[in-house]
Amino acid sequence: MEKITLVVMAAGMGSRFGGIKQLAPVGPQGEIILDFSVYDAVRAGFSKTVFIIKKAIEKDFREVVGKRIEKLCDVEYVFQEPCALPDGYSFPSREKPWGTGHAVLCARDKVSTPFAVINADDFYGRGAFEAIGSHLANGGGTAMVGYKLGNTLTENGTVSRGVCEVKDGMLTGICEHTALDKNSGLPLDSIVSMNLWGFKPSVFSEIDKQFRAFLDGVTDPIKQEFYIPSVVDTMIHKYGEKVVVLPTDERWYGMTYKDDTEMVQRAIKQMIDSGIYAGI
Repeated sequence: MEKITLVVMAAGMGSRFGGIKQLAPVGPQGEIILDFSVYDAVRAGFSKTVFIIKKAIEKDFREVVGKRIEKLCDVEYVFQEPCALPDGYSFPSREKPWGTGHAVLCARDKVSTPFAVINADDFYGRGAFEAIGSHLANGGGTAMVGYKLGNTLTENGTVSRGVCEVKDGMLTGICEHTALDKNSGLPLDSIVSMNLWGFKPSVFSEIDKQFRAFLDGVTDPIKQEFYIPSVVDTMIHKYGEKVVVLPTDERWYGMTYKDDTEMVQRAIKQMIDSGIYAGI
């Protein structure tokens, strides 16, 4: 069994939520979504967590998150800033991070084992961590946990989802769909990506290569972003990478909109009351 690392992307600004949504309390004792995610990950065999954050929220993040998580596993921090670019590249007008692919690349020096990547503000469910943890610890390669679309929707607005094409348990493509809700016409059992990925450390060299190519082609340095799904899509179609889809029936919870908070709090309370998170 290999050691495995959890990489948490927490540098997003939370523009639609209206604040630093990664730090919003959802549990009865002030727990945030990350407390439950890391708790589930540690139970699934992850022994280290690397947080990718913005320098501006470091103090609050360490105080609200770090002190608790450090009791569960080893913790390291890396900073995703718009100026964190390969040598020879500079975009001084850029004020926000460059996207999820860039975020993962920023963790390169802190990750030496197979690793899973998650969003800080998404609740993935214990079964999802068990699936990806087992896959990575047993030598598995690139993988994605696939959710049913109907288990990832909110009642408070539309969402964007990467709808997956899957053949014989392997990912063959992802098509980004925007403005999705239960009436969008897509089957609710469609498999979607919620940015829960598994990789071996060798992926960093590929991300670096693709990021440089992305920067070479930038035409809008203010808005363009570099995403993990596009990295994986290139790996599949250019290099024949085999990407395993690990299906889950877990219910995703997140705070895309501020009105989602009450829904998440209610769901978390129900899970605590049922004993799933006893002792957290």
